Amino acid sequence: QVQLVESGGGLVQAGGSLRLSCAASGRTFSRYVMGWFRQAPGKEREFVARIAWSGGITYYEDSVKGRFTISRDNAKNTVYLQMNSLKPEDTAVYYCAASTTGSARPTAYDYWGQGTQVTVSS
Repeated sequence: QVQLVESGGGLVQAGGSLRLSCAASGRTFSRYVMGWFRQAPGKEREFVARIAWSGGITYYEDSVKGRFTISRDNAKNTVYLQMNSLKPEDTAVYYCAASTTGSARPTAYDYWGQGTQVTVSS
C-alpha cells in the first residue's frame, strides 16, 4: 500500500510559479513510477508528467514541456512538480499517482492522492 498526500497548490497570477509536493508513505516508494495528472472542471483527467523510479527518465505532456519539471527524492519519499510560466489554462486539481508500470494513462496508476487545487489568474 502507498498513501500519497499532495501539497503546494494555490492561487497565482499568470507567469508565476508554484512547486507541488507529493509525500508518499511506505518503504517501497522507490519502486514506483510517479506521475502527475490534472483535472479541470468538466474535463477528463489528463497526464502532465511522470518520472521513473531512478529519476533519470522523465516524460511530459506537450503543453507543459519547458515550463514544468518533475523530480523525486527517494530518500524523502517525495515527488515534486515545479511549475513555471503558469497560464490560466493550467488551472486544475493536480493529482500525484504511483504506478508499477508507468504510462500516460490514468488507469495504469494504482494509488492516487487527494489532489491539490492550482488556480492561475489572468
